[in-house]
Amino acid sequence: MARAFIGTSGWRYASWRGDFYPQGLRQADELAYLAQRMTSAELNGSFYSLQRPSSYEAWKAAVPEGFVFAVKGSRYITHMLQLRGIETALANFLASGVLALGDTLGPVLWQLPARMAFDAGRLAEFFDLLPRTTADAAALAARHDAKVPDDRALVSAAADHPILHAVEPRHASFATGQARELFAREGICMVTSDSAGTWPEVDADTSGIRYARLHGEARLYGGGYSEASLDRWAERVRSWLGAGRDAYVYFDNDADGRAPHDAAALLARLA
Repeated sequence: MARAFIGTSGWRYASWRGDFYPQGLRQADELAYLAQRMTSAELNGSFYSLQRPSSYEAWKAAVPEGFVFAVKGSRYITHMLQLRGIETALANFLASGVLALGDTLGPVLWQLPARMAFDAGRLAEFFDLLPRTTADAAALAARHDAKVPDDRALVSAAADHPILHAVEPRHASFATGQARELFAREGICMVTSDSAGTWPEVDADTSGIRYARLHGEARLYGGGYSEASLDRWAERVRSWLGAGRDAYVYFDNDADGRAPHDAAALLARLA
């Protein structure tokens, strides 16, 4: 049976304290508080820098059974290298502790820069490098370099299970049949982005899951989603579930603190 994984993009925001988070709640307890009220969260720190296995272990320990993390892939790979010559960088990312999440590991999200147009060859090479199981990821992680010292590397998986990948394009050239066909052939989820018109919203069924990032209805990263809009998103998620697709939906309108409230409201509609 398909499941809906609904949550927020990150969870550590000062503006949420005393609002979504009760006054006085320890920062160390914020993830556990959020995880009791949602079914998933995007792990954002991995986008900005290589994390440590101990951090992933702590995040896993903080959440209940059934909760999953979407892990955001390194911006060094997507934005700096722009998907070229990434073998060692990908090994470092995987060795930094991602496999410590175990059964809480959900999709790996690769956010592309808005300047990156669709390039079938470049993307095909990138997709070929992506590990599709945790065993494959462990084997690739073992090829890390000195950026991840051996005493801080995790290059084994407790169990072998599939790894899902989702790519968020932000260039209009991805709204084509050729792009959809490539993603579908490789089994890569093409992310649907709601960004107040900032980037094109591509709606494509290209893998066994659906993934949506809600960056803001009327203003990028800010404001809240209206009741009517949340009703529409609930219907959209139900249609994905009805097609047998697990749905991953994350609210990124965090600037005004609305993201966790909107995520909870969407979950209530799907209950």
